Order: sequence, then C-alpha cells, then structure tokens
Amino acid sequence: MTAPLRVALLGCGTVGGAVLRLLDEQSDELAARIGRPVEVAGVAVRRPDRHPDVPPHLLTTDAHALVTREDVDLVVEVIGGIEPARTLLLAAFAAGKSVVSANKALLAEDGTVLHAAAAKADVDLYYEAAVTGAIPILRPLRESLAGDQLRRVVGIVNGTTNYILSRMAETGAGFAEALAEATELGYAEADPTADVDGFDAAAKAAILASLAFHSEVTAADVYREGISAVTAADVARAAEIGCTVKLLAICERVAAPDGAGESVAVRVHPAMIPTTHPLAAVGGAFNAVFVEAEAAGELMFYGQGAGGGPTASAVLGDLVAVARNRVAGVAGPGVTPYAGLPARPIAETPTRYHVSLDVADRPGVLATVAHEFARQGVSIATVRQDGHGDAATLVIVTHSAPDAALSATVAALRGMDVVRGVTSVLRVEGL
Repeated sequence: MTAPLRVALLGCGTVGGAVLRLLDEQSDELAARIGRPVEVAGVAVRRPDRHPDVPPHLLTTDAHALVTREDVDLVVEVIGGIEPARTLLLAAFAAGKSVVSANKALLAEDGTVLHAAAAKADVDLYYEAAVTGAIPILRPLRESLAGDQLRRVVGIVNGTTNYILSRMAETGAGFAEALAEATELGYAEADPTADVDGFDAAAKAAILASLAFHSEVTAADVYREGISAVTAADVARAAEIGCTVKLLAICERVAAPDGAGESVAVRVHPAMIPTTHPLAAVGGAFNAVFVEAEAAGELMFYGQGAGGGPTASAVLGDLVAVARNRVAGVAGPGVTPYAGLPARPIAETPTRYHVSLDVADRPGVLATVAHEFARQGVSIATVRQDGHGDAATLVIVTHSAPDAALSATVAALRGMDVVRGVTSVLRVEGL
C-alpha cells in the first residue's frame, strides 16, 4: 500500500459522527478493500465546541478551504440542505475531488447540474445514502439495471410516516395519536412537517425517477400529498376491502393516450394497496422499493431506511467505490438525462380512487351518483352500500382514469343534494 487517501468530512451530526466512527473502527478492513489506507483530513462544522469527541486538530469552520485543499482526495458531505452544500460540492469538483453525499434535497433540486460538474472534472458523485439509508437501490438503478427498461418504481421511502400508518392499522389509533407515539419513540422529529407532509418522500422520488428513467426530474415535478388527512376510518375502510394504507412514492413511465411518446409521472401520496402486495407487509419504520423492469421483472429492496448507522453504512459503501476508482485512476459510470422524458402533471396521470359517501337512503340515489361518474368519463369498478336510513354509505372504487376527471367527479359529488358528505377519498394502487 502507498500513501493514504485523504477524506474531507462536511458535517458531524448523527450521520457524520457515525461515518467518523466507522472510518476509525474499520480502518484496516477499508484499507484492504480499497488497496490504500483512508485518513480523515478534516471535519468541517459550524460549532467546534459541540464536538468534544472529534480530535481538535481535525475540526475547522472553513469548509471551502477544506474541500479545496491539495491533500484532500475525497469529500463526504452530510450537512444537508441546499446552501452552502451546493457551493461546496461545486468547489470540490472544480478542485478535482470526488464526492459522496447523503443530501437528498440538493440532489432532488440540482442533480443534473452536479452530475454535469462531476463529469466535466472527470470525478465521481455518489449518493446512495440520500434515499432509503442502507438499502442499496440507487446503484442498482444506475448500474445493475442499466441494460434493462424500467417501467415503474414504487417505494415506501419515509420511515416516520410508515410507522404512523402501521400503528393506525394495528391499533385503530387516529393520526394525531400515532404521531405522538412516533415522536415519543424518536421516529418523528419535533417538527415532523418534512415527513408527514411528504416533502422528504418527494425529494427521494425525484432522485429515483431521474435515475430510473434517465430524465431530469426535480422535486418541483413531483405531485405531493402527506398523511395528516388520513383518518382511522380511512384505514378501517381499507381493511374492509383487503387493503392497507401506505404513503407511496410512485415513479412511472407513462404512454400518451394517443400513443405519441412517453412521459414520466412522479407522485407521492397515501394510497390503499392490497395486503397481498409485497409493500403491504413493510411495517414500522422500515422502507422498501419495488421495481418493475421489462426483462428483470419485479424486484424489491427492503431494510432500514434511516438512522445514523444505516445511513453511515451507505456512505461508506459509496466511499469504498469512489476510493477504488480513485486508486485505479478512473471515474465510475456517469448519469445523464439522455432520455429527456417530460414530467407529466398529476391531472393527466392515470390513477384510481376509493370514495366513501354519506348518502340519502332513497330510490335512485345510486343511479344519480353513478351518472355523475359516467358524465366525467370515470368507470366504476365496484360499489357497496353499508347501512340504511340516516347511516347509509356508498363505497365506490373506480377503474383507472386521469386524476383530473376523478378529482372533478369528487368535487361534483360534494355539491349533490343526495350526497350528505364525501367522508373519504384515497387513491388505490395494485388492485
């Protein structure tokens, strides 16, 4: 072995601290796997006094100077957010450094720009830890499945929301009660907005879609709904038809209705899925991604999607790959949006609805309701009436139709005299 590879670490929070610890604990094995030892050149933090466990000579507040230092070979970025991370990574590329990142927000917003900068400098940009923690999904999409045509990628990519929905299904609790439990156990942040409103999952969906379909997809292209409006009654209704409710990140290659070309539809929202689907069995704070490919068929990747240890494991996996490339004097396979498929808006995306209605129990109500669906061009797959008199409920599951038509149907139903209330609306997947 020759001179060590020197690593600049940006950020030393939960994930950064775990990366630093693993680099120390596994130093001999990492050296054997890479072919050269790995050393930490410095750790950039905002407040050095908050990191008493880090050797003082490694700590710095000047991240830009660290990433551009001549003796630094690789940069590991775990600070998150858009800035200053974007500026620091571009500076690292310009200085000829390869980068490993766990920054889903930045990759979802500026992935194409960052990949282009890495390619121009002939260095690597890897970011397995940005989506589903330790679960290997990004490298399979960009490398293992590079010879296949992917049709669909569907995932449970946020552990907090999956824990909440799992507890609602298991105990009959409402959203607020399940969220309080998740917060107490440390699965939810003090401010859970990014998780429960779907922002975290939307960023991950953009990254998955970009890699799967070789097209530029940003978080702004992702339709997003969170889970705060999901009720205990919604979860119970799902169970009645053999389904469970999950927050899904759905990335699809969709053909135009007239057959003229394809587009990419990317959405994050709660949906009912059959209990027989592999994703339905993913409980607690676990994540999973289900891939449908033309040649490979159906594949599922499952495991812990968050936490310092699992995320640090993914970071180190990327670090080993990037370091091996560095030792060999090459860059790994790049990522380009060569397919250029446009993003399809949710209004034009085909989906299915499960709708529960409080209705007046009198002759002709079902026909009146069914006529409204037909008027909007929406076909009904199943319909069931529960109760009589003041407690009458219609439960309708549609066939696939453009989301705009389904949404317009629900809006029209809310204004009908025979409908006392639309009590539940959830999309349905996999039936």
